[in-house]
Amino acid sequence: MFYIGLALIIAIDVLLVFYTKRTLQMSVWGNLQKQLHLPLPEWNRTGIKRLSHIEVDLQHLKESMKSAMKQEENMDHTAVRVKYEHPIEKALKVKARETRKHKPKEILFPNSQLFRQWGKDLSEVQQKKAEDLFQKFGYNVYLSNLLPFNRSIPDTRDSRCLQKTYPSQLPSLGVILIFMNEALSIIQRAITSVINRTPSQLLKEIILVDDFSSNGELKTRLDEKIKLYNWKYPGLLKIIRHTKREGLAQARNTGRKVATADVIAILDAHVEVNVGWAEPILARIQEDHTVIVSPVFDNIHFDTFELEKYALAVDGFNWELWCRYDPLPKAWFDLHDATAPVKSPSIMGILAADRIFLEEIGSLDGGMLVYGGENVELGLRVWQCGGRIEILPCSRIAHLERHHKPYALDLSLALKRNAVRVAEIWMDEYKHMVYLAWNIPLQNSGINFGDISSRMALRKKLKCKTFDWYLKNVYPNLKPIHNIVGYGRMKNTLDENICLGQGLVSSKTPVMYYCHEYSLQNVYYHLTGEFYVGPLIAEAHTDDHCLTDPGNGEKPTLEPCSKAAQNRLHVYWDFKLGRAVMNRATKRCLEMKKDTSGIYVLVLQNCTTQAWTIQYTMRNWGSN
Repeated sequence: MFYIGLALIIAIDVLLVFYTKRTLQMSVWGNLQKQLHLPLPEWNRTGIKRLSHIEVDLQHLKESMKSAMKQEENMDHTAVRVKYEHPIEKALKVKARETRKHKPKEILFPNSQLFRQWGKDLSEVQQKKAEDLFQKFGYNVYLSNLLPFNRSIPDTRDSRCLQKTYPSQLPSLGVILIFMNEALSIIQRAITSVINRTPSQLLKEIILVDDFSSNGELKTRLDEKIKLYNWKYPGLLKIIRHTKREGLAQARNTGRKVATADVIAILDAHVEVNVGWAEPILARIQEDHTVIVSPVFDNIHFDTFELEKYALAVDGFNWELWCRYDPLPKAWFDLHDATAPVKSPSIMGILAADRIFLEEIGSLDGGMLVYGGENVELGLRVWQCGGRIEILPCSRIAHLERHHKPYALDLSLALKRNAVRVAEIWMDEYKHMVYLAWNIPLQNSGINFGDISSRMALRKKLKCKTFDWYLKNVYPNLKPIHNIVGYGRMKNTLDENICLGQGLVSSKTPVMYYCHEYSLQNVYYHLTGEFYVGPLIAEAHTDDHCLTDPGNGEKPTLEPCSKAAQNRLHVYWDFKLGRAVMNRATKRCLEMKKDTSGIYVLVLQNCTTQAWTIQYTMRNWGSN
């Protein structure tokens, strides 16, 4: 009875407080007006009359309850006195808590990719911290620091992989983790996954290679973590630190030199190996020590850290030597075995190899700087020098794909330099395709690709095959072109600040735009008369875009070259350096004129005196 009475007294006091402050008054008045639909003067009179009755009733009820409580206290002298908070104060506190609880969080970084699917409930302080870490590392370190190191991830293997058995005796495994300014929690999760998901009798060592990180927590704190791991797993971990930045390829070589296991797996430090990842690798290399293998990658989303299963694919590259995923070969499907290794033209940054074989074929090319191209170089060398590359469907690793690489916002300069180095060492008479794709002059390129004499000597020592053999037997998808005579930026002498470019692929309309260095403004003129506009593709199953005169209207178009030829479209042009560009079939010229807004646009019309230039020439074309 005491507690019921106390609750009623509190409710009454709260109502009276709100009434006194006009809160209750306004609330009731609003409801009365809506329910009774009265005009304002009548509504005011009715509302005040009802509130007066309410106030009187509440006062009577309050006095009655106080009297009842006093009687109850007199009857029970043994009742314990409870410390009691004044109901007005308590009500205000409750209301303040509810207001804070339901107040929507302000989004401080509405344009940040980090907060598209994550972080809606973070406070402003937490948002700032998360965004700062995101910009610094390129992934969600704030969330990573909250996740357990031994978190579980879905088993993404094909169900048939679970039925496979492996020899009881397998080679020992050393895992090399390469990092530079990685978040500590990311490295610890990688280490933990390797330890937990690799049979202990197979895992001989984990070697961390720090390519001169500046992140302070990767010094003393990381050393302390390694000591803890080694206390639990004696001698398992070791760390090597570069005293200067040496690049990805050299960091991998450092790890290989320190390793002592039969097989080494070279991984990024932002991975989580999946269950059963090691056995397929060790069994395949035990069968053939000249095979360098790669697991299948899955994607850890940079913001939510959720795992997305990636489809099985092989590793390829384009003429710029950018890595990419290619479709599975028909020969693999014909095996009708989802667990069978897949022949791959190249390899990504995660690989495993027989340690001695990798050393014999030259490890990784330490002359490759920073990042980019080192995997393609290794793939070419392995195939041309007696080995092979395979993807193993039953070995899967979750790889954290950064939103951005803070240590190198523009990797194209390093890759361009490295691509030229690869071309000069391994691509023989086809090296010009790399120069064309990157829009680099064949002579006096101005690119210092380093000393290649030792790599050329290695190629001779290993009696490696030619790049022509590689194209015919390993990667026939790449189709080199030999009849290009002019390439680069193409300008009209009316205004040499603007260049011919691809524009939007969907519009199929070439454009004139201020000259820049991106491949959308690459132009390639063939001796046979075609103009390729846009990035150089030169592949078996993908078309380049050919400049076309549709035969009607004044706008030129860009059409897929093979289809244009089949449909007998007008894709052949006569052109000499510093002269007009005339279609051979229609006799119309490609020219420029200003539209109503004063911007130059391309037109097809009767030839005037307009002339065109192209940036680079080959085979002395254009000199006469």
